Amino acid sequence: AAAAPLISSVQKLVLYETRARYFLVGSNPAETKYRVLKIDRTEPKDLVVIDDKHVYTQQEVRELLGRLDLGNRTKIGQKGSSGLSRAVSAFGIVGFVRFLEGYYIVLITKRRKMADIGGHAIYKIEDTNMIYIPNDSVRVTHPDEARYLRIFQNVDLSSNFYFSYSYDLSHSLQYNLTVLRMPLETLKTETTQTRQESFDIFEDEGLSTQGGSGVFGICSKPYEKYVWNGKLLEAVRNTVHRDWLLYIIHGFCGQSKLLIYGRPIYVTLIARRSSKFAGTRFLKRGSNSEGDVANEVETEQILYDASVMSFSAGSYSSYVQVRGSVPLYWSQDISTMMPKPPITLDQADPFAHVAALHFDQMLQRFGSPIIILNLVKEREKRKHERILSEELVAAVTYLNQFLPPEHAIIYIPWDMAKYTKSKLCNVLDRLNVIAESVVKKTGFFVNRPDSYCSILRPDEKWNELGGCVVSTGRLQTGVLRTNCVDCLDRTNTAQFMVGKCALAYQLYSLGLIDKPNLQFDTDAVRLFEELYEDHGDTLSLQYGGSQLVHRVKTYRKIAPWTQHSKDIMQTLSRYYSNAFSDADRQDSINLFLGVFKPSEGKPQLWELPTDFYLHHKNTLSLSQTRQSYTYWWTTGVLKHLPLPFDEVTCAENRRKLTVKKFHKYEEEIDIHNEFFRPYELSSFDETFCLAMTNSTRDFMPKNVGIDPSPFTVRKPDETGKSVLGNKNNREETVLQRKTAASAPPPPSEEAVSSSSEDDSGTDKEEEGAVSQRSTPVKVTDTGDNAKITENVVQSTKDVYGVNLSDIPSEDDLAIYTRFVQLGQSQHKQDKGSQQFSSKHHLDRVINLIPISSFSQDNIYEVQPPRADRKSIEIFHAHIQAGRGNMQPLGKDDFLMYREYIRNRYM
Repeated sequence: AAAAPLISSVQKLVLYETRARYFLVGSNPAETKYRVLKIDRTEPKDLVVIDDKHVYTQQEVRELLGRLDLGNRTKIGQKGSSGLSRAVSAFGIVGFVRFLEGYYIVLITKRRKMADIGGHAIYKIEDTNMIYIPNDSVRVTHPDEARYLRIFQNVDLSSNFYFSYSYDLSHSLQYNLTVLRMPLETLKTETTQTRQESFDIFEDEGLSTQGGSGVFGICSKPYEKYVWNGKLLEAVRNTVHRDWLLYIIHGFCGQSKLLIYGRPIYVTLIARRSSKFAGTRFLKRGSNSEGDVANEVETEQILYDASVMSFSAGSYSSYVQVRGSVPLYWSQDISTMMPKPPITLDQADPFAHVAALHFDQMLQRFGSPIIILNLVKEREKRKHERILSEELVAAVTYLNQFLPPEHAIIYIPWDMAKYTKSKLCNVLDRLNVIAESVVKKTGFFVNRPDSYCSILRPDEKWNELGGCVVSTGRLQTGVLRTNCVDCLDRTNTAQFMVGKCALAYQLYSLGLIDKPNLQFDTDAVRLFEELYEDHGDTLSLQYGGSQLVHRVKTYRKIAPWTQHSKDIMQTLSRYYSNAFSDADRQDSINLFLGVFKPSEGKPQLWELPTDFYLHHKNTLSLSQTRQSYTYWWTTGVLKHLPLPFDEVTCAENRRKLTVKKFHKYEEEIDIHNEFFRPYELSSFDETFCLAMTNSTRDFMPKNVGIDPSPFTVRKPDETGKSVLGNKNNREETVLQRKTAASAPPPPSEEAVSSSSEDDSGTDKEEEGAVSQRSTPVKVTDTGDNAKITENVVQSTKDVYGVNLSDIPSEDDLAIYTRFVQLGQSQHKQDKGSQQFSSKHHLDRVINLIPISSFSQDNIYEVQPPRADRKSIEIFHAHIQAGRGNMQPLGKDDFLMYREYIRNRYM
């Protein structure tokens, strides 16, 4: 038996309505299994959702809908009025929310595929629909309802919210694959327990007869911190089947294809933004009382060989790093209109209470060592950023007293701004040294053991690598936590350099490069840099209100002059956003995440002078348990270090898993079926892997005479689409993808709502618009067009690497003439042979004699050639030598060897 991730069987939804109820019909993509959710519309303020947990066939659902339609008509037998009407089609439920009147249901009506990890699709939400549940006849109106609705919808669900039906996005790839590798004994006990606990006859039907050929389907509990619709699903989490629950993350997801001589390697970047203490730049700083910090984002780079898809057989590697505000009580007063408001420490924290809570969370999730890279300024005329550094050093020094020395928190201060201004020093070279030492300490995750060649010829850097080596590969233990004041520009460049260093190790571990080093200006690094720029821009827009001001090119000091004026514009845009729109965005985030719950008789959201009390729990009630000043970590965490407690096989972690046993061809665990969809007509134009950014098409120079390896250093102007100067239309491209990802995306799928009733219960997915069907065409300005037409007509030397001579030689002409004559005589023979009978025709055909050393060689059988005795002896001796059994050398061999030594050395 093996283990596989569970695939949700509710991927297409249709909402039907009658006057008293909504019926939500969900099906798998093949439309063979259906589930039905019944939502009551007669309750003005309560949510009544009934899930019968039954799996219907298509025929049963048609009959059910038919009966509902007949039963709900106003007059029995009346044909004209339909009792059951179709309201909307969707791809998933975001959740249920209530303000001051009744509940709303939020549905995903449009999605777009953004990435693919081992066949598991990751989708971005493109559009949602919010439907009011209670019927108009029972509706109790409230004057403030419309305003709350507007604030809630201010969180734009169509920008950078992601979900997957089969892959847990709230956890890292290391966690997801570690769970699948759990010892089978624990899984067996788990299935028997779940069978006893939840008496669900439909789930476990027929498993006892299958014997040992089953597959364990595993679904892990999501990591709450990175789930953004946890509060919206709270009302139904315990009453409906888990397939209805779709957990959504916020942040960034981008994927590009690195082609290494045709071998597809997918480079994926996933950023998960924390939903705890979430908000905008100046309004959320430092940490709250629970140890959750502002602008906390976990960035994971995943690399895998896309030629083999399954999690069990494929090669996967990942590296995780974190950014987040300095974990102290601090803030900036924005009432004074200043570009850099003064930093103030709000509460004295001599025992580093919030820092302890924060690092405890990190030890549980990542293990040790935790490395802090602090990029804030050290030297200032007026003490500003340095206040944070001094306090952070004190906190880390205090906490380290109680940890075992081998698991202590490592603190690296580095004033990046000072180094940038100095003319003597190269910032990125210094960062590269830091990155190397960090990756050596933490290691990275790879799910296959070291290749034989790297054991035979070990690289000196490879042997010094940290992390945890296990029989199945390597695990990352510990994490790098980078911060500056905003955790935007400086942090993104530092993270890029660490990511680039880790990428080299990942490529080396998968056997794709011979040394774990990557150079700038290679196709691979340009592709990775573009992913990181998009990732930085997206996170910067979410927290700071503008794109990145300083990019990797700024620190490499190769940014064109036009970039400086753009930087000034981004600074102004950020300042405007912080001054005028951040407060509204903060209100909508507080409402969306359920930090503020509207209720009668209490102040409304817009009447609150501050949201400080909403985010700091200890201001409203004192906690019953007091944390120790010295043993500041959770019990059990230290015992397993350097491994993270969350990934250890123990009873507490096993409770977070749902395990079910399936037959190996069932849809719930068959990723091949989920990915290839054999029941659907596939169109190449709309296939995701053809549309995604591709190193050969988008980065490799266009002349074939050039080395096609993505690890060859190119000249700055030598590229498919130059990453340097040619991005005159950067703003336009950012608008195009709405900071979604670097790939020109495939068409988004839209669930089309229609009033006509469909027998099968769901519509086929239709595309958003006809124009999206083709690959998006980028509109360039006239200057670029001129360049394009110049490059179209190229000399044969550029294209084929050879010059065509003016007149062929006489020999070549003679060969060509004979070739033409052969062709003509063959045509004559064809015409003549039609007059003969088939028997005569066969006699005249040229008889071809095989010239291979195989006596029998055709499509039906092959006779291997016979090897002579001497060859067999040499082969056996070769095999024995490989096992260490050397044969005694003969006289001839000695003489030959002596001759060789004499010629070589004497």
